[in-house]
Amino acid sequence: MIRLHGTPKSRTFRCIWAAEEAGFAYEIVPVDAMRGAKTAEHLKVNPNGKVPAMEDGALVLFESLAINLHLAAKAGPPLMPAGDDASRVLQWTLWAATEVEPAAMQWAYNSYLRPPAERDPGQAAAGKAGLDARLDVLEEHLKGRDFLLGPAFTIADCNLAGVLYGAWANKYDWGGHTRVKAWLDRCLNRPAALRARALREAA
Repeated sequence: MIRLHGTPKSRTFRCIWAAEEAGFAYEIVPVDAMRGAKTAEHLKVNPNGKVPAMEDGALVLFESLAINLHLAAKAGPPLMPAGDDASRVLQWTLWAATEVEPAAMQWAYNSYLRPPAERDPGQAAAGKAGLDARLDVLEEHLKGRDFLLGPAFTIADCNLAGVLYGAWANKYDWGGHTRVKAWLDRCLNRPAALRARALREAA
């Protein structure tokens, strides 16, 4: 049984979604990201004092997207394809973490996550500008494709759509990024995504 430490209303959501896509049985070990992640018990599975963490037998992992790559590799195709497409999965996963997430979080913190008095409209605008520049790349890439690697959904889609879930769920202005919005709708309304979202959105 895979054990996911965290709560659905956190980056743990991405891992719940991946486990659902893979069809794996899993247990959520509740850890409050603000209050419980610094306990000695949790630091054994994530020494960074953050969520999520995963236990899969003797294997312990932190970092949500690394956990997802592990789950996908364990599941195999089509979630984790072979050959060159496996390298493309890594490319889009790293792009999600290094290019997309920093800008998306800058926008999110200053649009809906922080209390209104602590939000900085200038930072929100800067985050949106940065994210829009990355969405331009994605918009062009999705021309003629249903998913990142072509006709089939892979863990690359789960990872990138998971990073963009907050924007998708909180009235981000997608502007001319119509293909990106349609792709997100396809990803986040899959049966596995709906099961993961039900846990997150009920929290």
